[in-house]
Amino acid sequence: MKSLWYGGTIYTMEKEGHTVDSVVVEDGQILDTGSYQAMKEKYIDAKEQHLKGATMFPGFVDSHLHLIGHGEKLIRLDLSMCTSKEEIIKKIRLAETDVSGNDWLIGEGWNENRFSDPSYLTKEDLDEFFPDRPVLLKRICRHAIVVNSKALHAAGITKQTPDPEGGVIVRNENGNPAGLLHDKAQELVYQVLPTVDSAYLNRALRSAIQDCYEKGLTGGHSEDLSYYGLAANPMNAYQEVIANEGLLFRAHLLVHHLALDEWLQLDKKESPYIEYGAMKLFADGALGGRTALLKVPYHDDPDTNGVEIHKEKELYELVEKARQHHMEVAVHAIGDLAFEKVLSVLEKLPPHKGRHDRIIHAQVVNSELVKKAAKLPVCLDLQPHFLASDFPWAIDRLGEERVRRSFVWKTLLKAGIPCAGGSDAPIEPVSPILGIQSAVLRKSSQPGDETVYNEGECLSVFEAVSLYTKGSAAIIYKENKRGMIKKGYDADFTILDKDLFQMEKEYLHLATVQQTVIAGEIVYRRKKAGAS
Repeated sequence: MKSLWYGGTIYTMEKEGHTVDSVVVEDGQILDTGSYQAMKEKYIDAKEQHLKGATMFPGFVDSHLHLIGHGEKLIRLDLSMCTSKEEIIKKIRLAETDVSGNDWLIGEGWNENRFSDPSYLTKEDLDEFFPDRPVLLKRICRHAIVVNSKALHAAGITKQTPDPEGGVIVRNENGNPAGLLHDKAQELVYQVLPTVDSAYLNRALRSAIQDCYEKGLTGGHSEDLSYYGLAANPMNAYQEVIANEGLLFRAHLLVHHLALDEWLQLDKKESPYIEYGAMKLFADGALGGRTALLKVPYHDDPDTNGVEIHKEKELYELVEKARQHHMEVAVHAIGDLAFEKVLSVLEKLPPHKGRHDRIIHAQVVNSELVKKAAKLPVCLDLQPHFLASDFPWAIDRLGEERVRRSFVWKTLLKAGIPCAGGSDAPIEPVSPILGIQSAVLRKSSQPGDETVYNEGECLSVFEAVSLYTKGSAAIIYKENKRGMIKKGYDADFTILDKDLFQMEKEYLHLATVQQTVIAGEIVYRRKKAGAS
């Protein structure tokens, strides 16, 4: 069945300002584009879809998120808006009424930078109210957790437990674990958590996809195969929810190196909606917890320059393993030293001809690193909303001089490095519109802060939208299939009530999704005000 879309502004994203009058869709693909009258006469059997003045873009795709984790945040205790330790305690005490027996109580997203006193939670904050139940609360970056004494006991973490390589067990003045665990130290607790069942994973994934529809997302590149027991568990969830239930979503799944061996032995049922990509690994942590690996120590803590997740030899061996299986790598690297170490290994172990690796985040760089990256087959996954969330406290971490070469998206694009846009949800809001606005404005989300941080790095609206369309397509070799409204491309559309290119930049966030279309099917339609 053909459909003819018309009656609004249709941006192809082939080049800035380029529009078409109408689009004809058949069997999930764009059959033709042209004037409404010509298309109507040529395809007389097409069902008309009137945009009613709305604005159509190629489907927005999030280039880096944790889809099941985003769903968990939606269905589990969300602490991301709490502004004090007291508020967190109050919320988790209320949530405890829904937890049976001595089951674990798990919360998501606390952020001490929202507190008037920005100090970390510790086990002492939790023990008073939860002496008998294990409690685990994930920091917003997911590179740190805080647990109570009951959870420490369950994990066997004592004063004598050494820091694992690539992780930190924070200790109090007596040398005892304070309940705060960074990066690989988190695994000591995660490995004793009860395994979640398939119903839970399906529910989380279903909730995440439905929320992505509402935000205008037609797909996402997700990394979640190593966090739920066997890799088969999340893989089965994708198969059940997307393939069997028919909840369409173009899921491109990265394969964490810890899940690789198991994944290689499994039957991978790929489709236009479920596919597998690069091997994922971590080079460092995050700025918030001072575990991003920096060349010079932190401005607000000269005793540390971050955490090296893998020593250079191990990093080399992991990339070498990926190459042996004809895979590219997608490496989390936030700090400049981590970025440098990753580039050094990729230079020695390039991907197969015609392929490229991905570096995720790339928040702190310098001119030499940018030049080196531009010479390598490397693409970058950028998360613009991190700037809105991380400023102004990022200045405390990095200092004024170093912050001027951080989050330098314009510089990276000018250097010719292919870039894509994502959210890292559940760490940041999954909305691509908010990501686009953050890339354009470079302002903090803190109320009253009107500072434009490093204005020369602001992107144009076209550049920002390109990150979530052409950029997200090209990074997974789909540049000839997705990311533009063009004959032969997938019929994935994000339809907004406002034209992002004609709006005042300060108000981009007010654009709302009217429809989300995947393979020509309307998977989301905004209800009219007052409709039930």
